[in-house]
Amino acid sequence: MRRSTALRLAATAVLAGLAATACGTGAPDDPANAGQSSQAAQPTAIDTGATVDVRLVLEPTSLDIADTAGAALDQILLDNVYQGLLTRDENNKIEPSLATSYEQSSDGLTYTFHLAKNATFHDGSKVTAADAVWSLQQVTAAGSKNPDAAALASVKSVSATDDHTVVVTLKHRDTGFTWGLTERAGIVFEKGTAFSSLAGKENGTGPFKLSDWKRGSSITFVRNDAYWGKKAKVAKVVFHYIKDGNAANNAQQTGQTDIETAADATLLQPFADTGKYTVLRGDTTDKFTLAFNNASGPTKDVRVRRAIRRAIDNAGLVKTLGGAAKLVGGPVPATDPGYEDLTAVDAYDPASAKALLKQAGHGSGLKLTVQIPNIYPTEIGDYLASELKQVGIQLTVRQVEFQTWLDSVYTKHDYQLSLVDHAEARDLSNFANPAYYFGYDNANVQKWYAAAQTATGDADRDALLKKAARQVSEDAAADWLYVNQTLTVVRTGVTGVPRNFTSNRYDLADLAVAKK
Repeated sequence: MRRSTALRLAATAVLAGLAATACGTGAPDDPANAGQSSQAAQPTAIDTGATVDVRLVLEPTSLDIADTAGAALDQILLDNVYQGLLTRDENNKIEPSLATSYEQSSDGLTYTFHLAKNATFHDGSKVTAADAVWSLQQVTAAGSKNPDAAALASVKSVSATDDHTVVVTLKHRDTGFTWGLTERAGIVFEKGTAFSSLAGKENGTGPFKLSDWKRGSSITFVRNDAYWGKKAKVAKVVFHYIKDGNAANNAQQTGQTDIETAADATLLQPFADTGKYTVLRGDTTDKFTLAFNNASGPTKDVRVRRAIRRAIDNAGLVKTLGGAAKLVGGPVPATDPGYEDLTAVDAYDPASAKALLKQAGHGSGLKLTVQIPNIYPTEIGDYLASELKQVGIQLTVRQVEFQTWLDSVYTKHDYQLSLVDHAEARDLSNFANPAYYFGYDNANVQKWYAAAQTATGDADRDALLKKAARQVSEDAAADWLYVNQTLTVVRTGVTGVPRNFTSNRYDLADLAVAKK
């Protein structure tokens, strides 16, 4: 059974591009209707010496991708600097990467990967099967610190049959194995790499190299001209970490940035000129999750958890924040296997919420505290406090530094309520892990999730995942306020800009700038 404890936090500090059609008015300037799914084709003449400036939000705390949790690392380093055996495309479909092809045995227990024969590390060393075997063995070793180690829990052995062929044998069939290889668990490092050194110096295989990190400000990549595959089309990319939405808008308007990711849906008016800008709308798996401590305190009582869910008008929150998100009602977003619309479970019903609180012994009132990283707008906490007040819950909102949240909530589980964006796809496993910070422990969910991982086909897998997800929702293990959609503002002349799932990875492979 996969026991994932990795945390993915979206690199969005604003509620970017909240785009729920249910909340739109239909007017052309309604944020819910902002953005488009297509962009201009790459121009015939491109400037291969161009620098592209990109606004991001959440800066990594370290560049050690082998040991440090957080989606901010995956977002910029995966595909660009480090590569795995496999990767994912713009639509979250699995694709070849360092492994140009692979085969699966009929019993589902053996995978044979064929590595690119011309791949090299940034230091010039050739990538061999020995590097891939060693890298996978570090992930599967006892005590591995890799944040995605659980993704390879089914691995029995890894071996090389020649310099470019890797054979992985599983203990049991695992429907999530190849997906796991698209994440950090599948990265190929040079054999013998001291992971502690990665915090200061990278040695990847990707089309870009790390050039500079101005902590608190920016990270710069330069093109790897010795790259073994298709060369990058721009010479340099600078990621600017700008948390405030207004400041990000100003940077985009004044030319300090060419691309503004995570644009605020309520602040798009300056980019209405389609001759100067394109606004792209993209899907995400960013689940803004109001977590309840299922293991202790008042929220250990399922009646309290259900009352909180019924007290919050999630559609109203989406509208307050600019329109634009998708309501989900459960832990699986529409783009993941096992999705089902669960918005009818514990739907908005303040009267019912009051009755549940009374049954739980809190008819005269209840005091709770929610911890929210200060990268998110204060409007969220204000809205939650206002909603819960209507049913007799006094909510104290604590805006904390992200590092404080990681320590107190994620690590020590010292909290009552918490709000954070769980950005990673296919992370239902968190609710099948009683040790995760949610403290949710349901034997049936664990059984169904484990069975889904060993299912013989996608249909069987998805049916089991749906069953588990519904149970999680009916147990009110958390409240999934919405699944974000993201808006990206792009200066005219810049093409090949990532549109979907940009909080998890920001692949720069197709980025290009028209020659002036």
